[in-house]
Amino acid sequence: MDYPEKQTTKSRALSVLRKTKLKTRMILTLGLLGTLQTVLIGSFAGYYLSESLYEEIGERALMVAKTVAATPAVIEGVRTRNIPALNQLARRLTETNEALFIVIGDHRAIRLAHPDPTRIGYSMGDDDGDYGQQALQHGQAYVARAKGSLGESMRGKAPVSTPETGNIIGIVSVGYSLEQVENTIRRYNFVLYGVVGLMLLFTVFSAIIIAGRFKRAIFGLEPEEIARLFQERDATLQSVREGIIAVNRDGVITTANRAAYETLELPENEPLAGKPILDILPESSLMSVLQTGQPDFDREVWLRGRQMVVNRLPVRQGEQIIGVVASFRRRDELDQVSRQLTRIQQYADTLRSQTHEYSNKLHTIAGLIQIGATEEALNLIGSEVSDHQALLHLLLEAVPDPIIAGCLLGKYNRAKEMGLRLEIDPGSQMADLPAELPRDQLVSVLGNLIDNALEATLHKAGNGGRVSLSMTDLGHELIFEVEDEGPGVPGPDRARIFERGFSTKGEKHGIGLHLVQQFVDRWGGSVTVENLSECGSRFTLYLPKTPMAGGHP
Repeated sequence: MDYPEKQTTKSRALSVLRKTKLKTRMILTLGLLGTLQTVLIGSFAGYYLSESLYEEIGERALMVAKTVAATPAVIEGVRTRNIPALNQLARRLTETNEALFIVIGDHRAIRLAHPDPTRIGYSMGDDDGDYGQQALQHGQAYVARAKGSLGESMRGKAPVSTPETGNIIGIVSVGYSLEQVENTIRRYNFVLYGVVGLMLLFTVFSAIIIAGRFKRAIFGLEPEEIARLFQERDATLQSVREGIIAVNRDGVITTANRAAYETLELPENEPLAGKPILDILPESSLMSVLQTGQPDFDREVWLRGRQMVVNRLPVRQGEQIIGVVASFRRRDELDQVSRQLTRIQQYADTLRSQTHEYSNKLHTIAGLIQIGATEEALNLIGSEVSDHQALLHLLLEAVPDPIIAGCLLGKYNRAKEMGLRLEIDPGSQMADLPAELPRDQLVSVLGNLIDNALEATLHKAGNGGRVSLSMTDLGHELIFEVEDEGPGVPGPDRARIFERGFSTKGEKHGIGLHLVQQFVDRWGGSVTVENLSECGSRFTLYLPKTPMAGGHP
């Protein structure tokens, strides 16, 4: 159980940690971690070095002891108890092997040779309590660490045996001063700690570099800011009504919002993240965007048996493509909005044209009446009524569909407003329209073709120009022909005239004919363009009454 004081201390520590910059936190964390690792490694290395030196000096002492014990002169000196010869030999061997001392004793551990002559004749046990029983009784050479009259030393002890019978007749003790070992260890430790210090500095320097690069990689944001941005991004994704799916460079889904599940009718209890996009949407083209890096906007595709309008945008990190984000919405939702806008636009165009035209006619009739030209006024009224009645009669008989008829009536009035004539072939017939043919899209296609013809005619022929339209539904196709009196389409441009953005009218054009081509491709029809012998051009639209498989918009 935490007491209030401890809880206050914890809260203060957490508050201070949160206020500390990420770069500072990383430097402190990496620095402390590097320091801890360096200290542990240095301590282990120092300990291992010390133990290795102690072991090495012990092995050396043992090896010298065995060698001295096996020397014939030492064996003979111990057997005959030739103390002067043994002492002289021990001093020479001590200098030769750089040992602290070499002590030789008999089978009772009585010293026969010792650096201090006053200790000769006394038991070796008086020095360190070790009588050498392990060597004298069991014949085993061994290493011992003890503190004697000459200081602390590492000692190697070996039995002296007669070569003839193998009887143990004495013992040899060779000692190396531990002060030399400790000096060596201090010298090695000095180098070791110097290396550890350099490693520590390198660790801190590396921590500063890593923290700086990491900070730049996350655009200088703090962890709390990243968390807040992530929450905002998630809330934004979930609030968007369009479906959104993101994939990484391997084509694996990383993000999908709720609208994506609803639009594709996928079960929400099965997360999409971590699954390959081609397993969920085999017909997806996201992998091609990954390869080409070209964005794709307002593309109409089929996904899971439904027509979608899709936008795809590659995600780049520097020069590399690291993923693709796709947003999509069902086409029928856009169609509904498009139909409403199309009808409103048709009504507006029709009303605007009729208002402008009839305003001019009323002013003319009023002027004729004022000057007393009553007969001319009546003729003008009759001609106007006759023209509209004839057009309305033609449209009612040839085009029973009110949407298409309304479009043609609006274009007729617009042509008159522009000072042109839109003539509809009296022999036209367009009654056998398939029910599944989207009227709003057909109206858009016809409207684009007629508008282009009117603009081309006005540019070339001026006021009084004529645009002709003929329609037929005989056979298995719907055929629409639009002729104008414009400058025609140059031969090199015919192959590109239906490309998006290509136009000879300026940068704000180049969309209408591209939409025509898209609709025709989806429905399985075709559209052709040819120049007329005199002037102008003819656009012919062919639409099958039965769409091709999978081509239903």
